[in-house]
Amino acid sequence: MANQLPSPVSTSRPTAPVDDLSRTFEMRFTSTPRGARLARRLAAHRLDTWGIPYGSGPHEEIVLVLGELTANAVRHGHVPGRDFHLLLHVCALTRTARIEVTDTRTERTPPDPAKLHAPGAEDTGGRGLLLVAGLATRWGWYLRSDGPGKTVWAECVCATPT
Repeated sequence: MANQLPSPVSTSRPTAPVDDLSRTFEMRFTSTPRGARLARRLAAHRLDTWGIPYGSGPHEEIVLVLGELTANAVRHGHVPGRDFHLLLHVCALTRTARIEVTDTRTERTPPDPAKLHAPGAEDTGGRGLLLVAGLATRWGWYLRSDGPGKTVWAECVCATPT
């Protein structure tokens, strides 16, 4: 389901360059609100230790996008007894933070990024991915090739880690 049009968003899995200054954090979390909150807090701490300090614009944007993706994994990707997986990769070379959140629910997928639309005034949800689209330089999703489920990813500009 790759988006063929040139766009800041895509549903295909892009590859990220690896360099000596890259930092990666990944972990499995329970598919609960508590797990999503813990993922957000641990990632925020890692960003700070990597030189993207608390309170800075890039830190706040990355944590907000990560929080939305983990909350969506819990709310829309929950399968009883299954965890979600978070991968946070910061590449100093490209000054990019990549967030990947993988859950095991295949039948509930995000909308095509090109077809994302604002919810109505009466709707109580549906704004999280609009927030991701507004803050991330690009985002998308793909079905897992190694099991059931999907990965939703986003890339954000960040300060170079020290």
